[in-house]
Amino acid sequence: MIRLNGKAWRLLLAALALALIATACGGDDDANGGTGDVQEDLSGSIVVSGSSTVEPISVGVAEKFSSVNPDVEIRVDGPGTGDGFELFCNGETDISDASRAIDPEEEIPACEENGIEFIELKVAIDGLSVITSPANEAAECLSFPDLYALLGPESEGFNNWSDANDLGAEVGGSGDYPDAPLVITAPGEESGTYDSFIEIVLEGIAEERSQDATSRPDYQASADDNVIVEGIANNDTSLGWVGFAFAVQNPDTIRAVPIEGEEGGGCVEPDPETISSGEYPIARDLFIYVNKAKLDENPAVQAYVDYYLTDEGIASATEVGYVALDPADLEATRSVWESGETGTREG
Repeated sequence: MIRLNGKAWRLLLAALALALIATACGGDDDANGGTGDVQEDLSGSIVVSGSSTVEPISVGVAEKFSSVNPDVEIRVDGPGTGDGFELFCNGETDISDASRAIDPEEEIPACEENGIEFIELKVAIDGLSVITSPANEAAECLSFPDLYALLGPESEGFNNWSDANDLGAEVGGSGDYPDAPLVITAPGEESGTYDSFIEIVLEGIAEERSQDATSRPDYQASADDNVIVEGIANNDTSLGWVGFAFAVQNPDTIRAVPIEGEEGGGCVEPDPETISSGEYPIARDLFIYVNKAKLDENPAVQAYVDYYLTDEGIASATEVGYVALDPADLEATRSVWESGETGTREG
C-alpha cells in the first residue's frame, strides 16, 4: 500500500504503466544488477520524505516494489530537502530524499546529536532548469550574471525585467532586458533546489560583491514544483527554476532557457547529454539517505533500497525525466550500499 501526494501521480502515470510490465517480467540477479533478488512476503511500513525533486523517483520505485510486496505500506512525500533532513535527523523517517548533499555544518551535527547514522546513496543527476513561458521570446539565453541581476540579493524591488539593466551590465550580464513585467515563481528556502541554485549560480557573484549568498526575497516561493510550473505557465514574461524532470514533463506550458556559465562557452540547453557530460552549467547530483538503525530493525527498508538499486528500480530516475548515473558512479553507489558504509562522501 502506498500513500502519495497527488502531484507525484501526474509526473509518473505514463512511465509507471511500462515500468510495472517490466517488473512483472523481471526478477533475477543478472537482470537487476548487483544488489540481489527482491524479497517477497514482506510486511511493515516505510516512511520516505524530503526533496520534491527526488520524490518522483522514490514514488516510481515504490510503485514497482509494491507490485511484488503489496503488504508493505510506503509513504512518500516531498516537503523539501531541508524539511526532509529535519525529520530524518529527528528519527521520524526511514529514508530522506535529497536534491543536495547533507549539510555538514547544521544537518550532520543534528543527526549526530540524535544518534542517527546514515548511508548516503547517489541515485541520479539533475540539471536545474531555468524556465519561462513559451510566449517569452525575449529570454533566448541567460548567463549567471544575468540570473544574478534578475534573481539575486541586489534585485529586490525589480518588478520589470528592464529594472535589472544597470545591475546586469555592472556584473557582466547583457544589461539589455525587455520592458516587461518580471513575474518570478521559484523554490523556497526549504528546498534543496533553492540551495543548489544559490550555490551554483548566485554565490560566486554575491561573494565578489560582498553580498549574502541568497536570492531576492520578493517572489512567489513554493516547495511544490507543480505550483512553480503553473505559476510560470500562467505568466507570459515569467522566470523561475525547477528540476529537469519537471521541465521535460511540461514542454507545452513552460520553456527551459539555454544557460551560459561563468566561464562562457556559449548557451547550452539542458538535456540528458549536456547534463551528464557537465556541459550544462547547472547540473547536480540527487541522493537518498537511509537511517542505519531503521535499516537494521526493519527488513522492509532493506528490501526497498535493495530494489531501488536494481536496474529496474534505478531506471525510475530516467523514466520520470532525470539523467542516469554513469556506470562507474552507479557501481560506487551499489558498493556503498552493499558495504553499509555510513557518512557522507560529498564536500
